[in-house]
Amino acid sequence: MNDTRHTRAVLGALLFVALALITVDYRGGDNSPLRGLRGFGAAIFGPIERVSASAVRPIGNTVDAITDAPRERRRADRLALENQRLREQLRASRQDQDRTGQLGRLLRSAGIGGYKIVSGQVISAGQGFEDTVTIDVGSRSGVQNDMTVMTGDGLVGRVTRVGPDTATVLLATDAASAIGSRVEDSKEIGIAQGIGRRGLGSGGANPIRLQLLDVNARLMPGQRIVTLGSQGERPYVPGVPIGTVEKVEQTQGSITRTAYIRPFVQFTSLDVVGVVVAPPKEDPRDAVLPPRPKGAPTPVPPTSPTPCPCPTGSATPGTPGVPPASPPVTPAGSPMVAPTIRSTDDPSSRPAPRPGSTVTNTPAGRAGRGG
Repeated sequence: MNDTRHTRAVLGALLFVALALITVDYRGGDNSPLRGLRGFGAAIFGPIERVSASAVRPIGNTVDAITDAPRERRRADRLALENQRLREQLRASRQDQDRTGQLGRLLRSAGIGGYKIVSGQVISAGQGFEDTVTIDVGSRSGVQNDMTVMTGDGLVGRVTRVGPDTATVLLATDAASAIGSRVEDSKEIGIAQGIGRRGLGSGGANPIRLQLLDVNARLMPGQRIVTLGSQGERPYVPGVPIGTVEKVEQTQGSITRTAYIRPFVQFTSLDVVGVVVAPPKEDPRDAVLPPRPKGAPTPVPPTSPTPCPCPTGSATPGTPGVPPASPPVTPAGSPMVAPTIRSTDDPSSRPAPRPGSTVTNTPAGRAGRGG
């Protein structure tokens, strides 16, 4: 169509009429005089609009997805990094709480036992034939060879090699460890020895065995074991809890018994440990042992019954297993009758002397001798 003056005039008139109708309809609201016309237009053009929208919408969404894809990808990557950072913070917070609890138990046990300790963390485990771990404290922190290593639960082992900032600890579960031990509430002593590789595959939860020096000493499950101590307090200080006797076995062909101990320390999950750099001033004995669970009976070794020194018949009649007492019998075979108490001045009250006996030293006796 040619752009002529007449065409421009018609287009301007139509625009004016459209603006006028829109203004009238907007100002009229629900009571607009063009309400009927508006409804007619909606009925005519509504289906056409829906069909066109359904055909155009997928194309528009595709175009939007293509144009917005880089921005959404950057947003997704940013949210993933933020999520990872929050997870790491949560994990670190839980580890800090757990290590704080372990350190608190360690300091409490050291305070009860009178040990001066240097705390550290396990940073690696030995891969050879020995049961060892490496900790992150060394000679710069005062750590030396043959020092006791413990946790808040009990004995870990002893220091075998020391570097400036690290140290190697031989665990109590190693077969080369020999620990002087003492039974709780007893003077019985023995040697506790590991069975190797933390007991995995050859002892399970009982990686330490104990043999008492006295082969006749009583040993039973439930008794708890602590360190006896070493000469010069190295390599082991006294009173550090080792574990609980789980079972006692009699070796065939041997006069000794072997007890298997469940240690207080979880050797497969060591984290916070303490090196005892100064021994206690006095033996803490059993003070460092954890309290027994409520309701758990205290193991008491069975005692053999002591025979009664009383003669037969002195027990109360009617006691099960005790025969009734018989009255004493005189040499003549007649039952003894309770004597009648008489005055000592009555000569008839004195029994006749037996042959070969002496006269009783009484006033009447002295008179009979002319006294």
